[in-house]
Amino acid sequence: MSEPKKLFIKTYGCQMNVYDSERMAEALGAEGYVTTEVAEEADMVLLNTCHIREKAAEKVYSDLGRLRPLKQAKPDLKIGIAGCVAQAEGEEILKRMPLVDLVVGPQSYHRLPAMAKAAEAGQKTVDTDFPEEDKFDHLPDRPKASVRPTAFLTVQEGCDKFCAFCVVPYTRGAEVSRPVERILTEARGLVEKGVRELTLLGQNVNAYHGQGADGDWTLARLVRELARVDGLERIRYTTSHPNDMGDDLIAAHGEEPKLMPYLHLPVQSGSDRILKAMARKHTAEQYLRLIEKIRAARPDMMMSGDFIVGFPGETDADFDATMDLIRAVNYGMAYSFKYSARPGTPAAEKAPVPADVADARLQTLQALITQQQRAAQEGMVGREVSVLFEKPGRLKGQMVGKSDYLHAVHVETGLPVGAIARVRIVSSAPNSLAGEIVAA
Repeated sequence: MSEPKKLFIKTYGCQMNVYDSERMAEALGAEGYVTTEVAEEADMVLLNTCHIREKAAEKVYSDLGRLRPLKQAKPDLKIGIAGCVAQAEGEEILKRMPLVDLVVGPQSYHRLPAMAKAAEAGQKTVDTDFPEEDKFDHLPDRPKASVRPTAFLTVQEGCDKFCAFCVVPYTRGAEVSRPVERILTEARGLVEKGVRELTLLGQNVNAYHGQGADGDWTLARLVRELARVDGLERIRYTTSHPNDMGDDLIAAHGEEPKLMPYLHLPVQSGSDRILKAMARKHTAEQYLRLIEKIRAARPDMMMSGDFIVGFPGETDADFDATMDLIRAVNYGMAYSFKYSARPGTPAAEKAPVPADVADARLQTLQALITQQQRAAQEGMVGREVSVLFEKPGRLKGQMVGKSDYLHAVHVETGLPVGAIARVRIVSSAPNSLAGEIVAA
């Protein structure tokens, strides 16, 4: 019996890419590939790329350069580029890096098995179409061996917002929502395999409007229906846009106990002038009033956000307005980045803020976010939280999991992976909490 072919996947970027990498592995698994954590063992190396960060394409080309000696040592090794850089660069990747065998966009990876066969036959292929068929209909069921207590589930893809700094509408396409029944079927299948927490994914997940038997469903209605699935104990979703945070979804946070009290709601800036330049189509005041409504429905909501500093035209006053907004919201966590131009986006045509100014602003903002994050964690000490255990800890007899608020919590316990327990938090470290079991 021949040895199975080995697949190494490197995933860049967001949770959507993590989900996509898992589905790519499953699609190729149906063709005899098994995953490996060691690139040198692989018969195929797949780079699932992200185009959001600074110099994203150059980083991929740099990684490809590091793969060249491996390809020279193993001429039969197949190398593929997937994801948003693949979508943006297309044929250019093959021209610039002849060692690449296949290029596949994020809407076409259900065609990977055929592309892999073509690569094995010596043919190079590029597929960056936005196909009419639903890729999820052509992917295999997710095998039990690949399932953990928590799982991602894509419900919506693409974006119609066209923020001035963002390439997602060009690389992921227009907003598309998966039909309700297909999501419910996949969710039930995951729960049957041992999943206890689902994170619903979308570029604008709260813009979800999937087709149900009786018309379009909102994300709130989908969440309430998923909450009825026996064995599914927790529901989260990401990433949201403030303009799509409807009253029914806010109400669901107050009424549905399986919907976790953690919400990632990016605002990007606290300056109305910069928000307008970003084409965000909301003001800082509207965002703050929205946070008030959310916390009125769920007072213990832990908020997370995204911030871009150094956007073209940002002044000291604009940056001060962002700092004021952060103080007003008091985030439990946030992600912050220095603006970097994405080719083809409207903002890329504008003069950037000097790099040293943007660097200084980023450090100042991150210091405030870190202060708020640590205060939020320290505020958990003495409280009881629910923890879903996901894996053994570094110490013997220790288990690690996530609280309702998405904090990492480690506990000495004999409970297995997948167990949920009430835990009293006894101490806070920079990146985790320590707890003790109250009740399983």
